[in-house]
Formats: sequence, C-alpha cells, structure tokens
Amino acid sequence: MATAQRTWTTIESGVPEVTPFLHPAQIRNYGKWKYHYRPRPGVLCHVGESGEKLFTVRCGTQRQMTVDIVRYLCDVADKYAEGHLRFTVRCNCEFMTTEEANVDKLITELESHGYPVGGTGNAISAVAHTQGWWHCDIPATDASGVNKSMMDSLFDEFIKEEMPNRVRLSTSCCEINCGGQADIAVVVQHTRPPRINHDILSNVCELPKAVARCPVAAIRPTTVNGKPSVMVEESKCIVCGACFGACPAMEINHPEHSKLAVWVGGKNGNARTRPSNMKLVAHGLPNNPPRWPEVNAVVKRILYAYKEGGQPWERIGEWIDRIGWRRFFEATGLEFDKYMIDNYRHARHTFNQSCHIRF
Repeated sequence: MATAQRTWTTIESGVPEVTPFLHPAQIRNYGKWKYHYRPRPGVLCHVGESGEKLFTVRCGTQRQMTVDIVRYLCDVADKYAEGHLRFTVRCNCEFMTTEEANVDKLITELESHGYPVGGTGNAISAVAHTQGWWHCDIPATDASGVNKSMMDSLFDEFIKEEMPNRVRLSTSCCEINCGGQADIAVVVQHTRPPRINHDILSNVCELPKAVARCPVAAIRPTTVNGKPSVMVEESKCIVCGACFGACPAMEINHPEHSKLAVWVGGKNGNARTRPSNMKLVAHGLPNNPPRWPEVNAVVKRILYAYKEGGQPWERIGEWIDRIGWRRFFEATGLEFDKYMIDNYRHARHTFNQSCHIRF
C-alpha cells in the first residue's frame, strides 16, 4: 500500500519570532536606542539615534479578562497607538505610539474607563500573582483576590513615583508552584500535615507518584482497611502541600489552618547587587477574604518604613542589608521569632549565583 505523500512541514514549538509583533518604530531603531526618560508616571519615551521618539503608556489591568475588555483595549490601541499594545508579566498593558499628541488622549481614555496609568520608575508596579481559585487545582487562597485588595490600598503608590526605587510585589496561592522572588511576596503557609482519605486514595491516586512527590521523604506506602494507601511521618513533614497536587485524597487546604506569610527582599535582577532570595518576616496571618486586612496592614507597614528610610535607587532587600534585620523589625514594628532565623545558604562557594565578575 502506497504511503500518502507528506505535504506539510513541522513547525517548531516555542517562542515565535518577535519582529512581526513589534511597533514599526521599534524595528527601525532596534539596537539603536540612544536613551529614554519618563515624562510623567506611567509614560516612557525612548529616543533613537535618528532622533525618532517612541512613547509608551502603561496602565494597570485585570489578570482575568473578558473578551469585551480585550476588545476595548485593542480598540484603544487602534485609535491612539497605531494598533500596537503589549502586556507585561505583571498584567500591565502598554500602548506604544510615535505621536506625542496621542499620549494625553490615551491617558484620558484609559483613566475614564478605570485603568490607572502608572507603575513605572520608582513606583509600585502591579502584582505578579498566581491564578488561585480561577483554575489552579491546589490553591489554598485566591491570589487574585489578595492582589486586588493590596492594589486597592496601594493605588496612590502605583500612579506616583515616590518610592526609593521600583517595588515588585507577588502573591502565591500555594507554596510550591507559581511565584518567584519579589521585593514583597505574600505566600500561603500551611500549618498542619495533609488529611488522608484512605477510602478513595487507591482509586484516585497513583501511589508511587504520591510517595515520590514528597521532597523530604515523609510519605510511606501502607495498607489501611485492606486497601493500598499511604501514611505521613508528621515529624518529617514540612507541610508544603506538594503531595496534594499529585494526590487529591491528601487534602491539606483548610480555611483555618492554611495561613498567609509575608516574605521580603527577593530580587531577580543583577543591577548593583546579585539576585537574592526572600526572607520570612511575618507568618500566621489569617486567610481572611475578601479583603485580607491583616495581610494588607503588614505589607503597608513594610512599604512605608522603606519609603521613609530607603536611599534613592535602593531596593527593599538592599535597604535591609544596609540597616540590618534588627533595625528593619524596629522600623516596621513587626515581631521577630525563632521561625525567621535562616541558616540555609546553599553551596555559595561552588554555585555561581550571579553574572557579576568575581576574583
């Protein structure tokens, strides 16, 4: 039997070529930008060697959008930004235009529909957050809701550039998956081991996967009521919740026992200092929707202490390194306890943790 002739070619997966999506001014000046400045909060102006200017207007948007919202933003781009917009990792929407006269029109249009313009320079940008209850299978809180409540209380810090340096926030609805390093991060904190439903575990879980999922080998196979199941050595369990993702019968989320914790000082970039990991500064905060007032109170205490005591261009982690942890806790009024002592340092002499030149 003859084999059908192949008439198609394989398209490699991965990130597509970016050039077709760029604004024409970006293509013309690619690699030829001379400098950039910020005419006002929320607006960037890049100037090429040719003298051509490209203005970028940044506004804060929702993480979860309806089709109508996307269409509206696209209509705004067609009207004022030559049809070009892009989204940042923090869900800010940026409109690009070479017409300076369109900048004020863009700002007026966006703000009249509830989209604040800001988040540039030494301001608080929108929060990078996980999906929470929207579609994640293991969340213990709604990161989107925490994000919304935080940015409502920090609205003025988004539209103004009054911080010592840029501030990056993040929220995570579990301890193990999404997230990353941020100046201030709100992360779920489980406080008790998982509850095992032995009646259904063997029917809904793959036991080898559930056992292997534990990072500290606290899960062991066993038999309960004549059925294959697992047990948890609670003395070894670090209540991370990793097992719940592999085995829904190992429920760890609970409205009372799943708390929130605040971490500070994380940084991904190499500017001035190398990337840094976050440190715990508050824990056991109530998971209290829909406004999470206890979490917001802690975040604002940290931010305003940093705003008052930080030096220009000093990130939160750099500010803490300069003044020391004792003065940090005094300035913020937060309580220090034994659970915040961190003596885990990685293999710092053998792992290259930054791109800085070392001798």
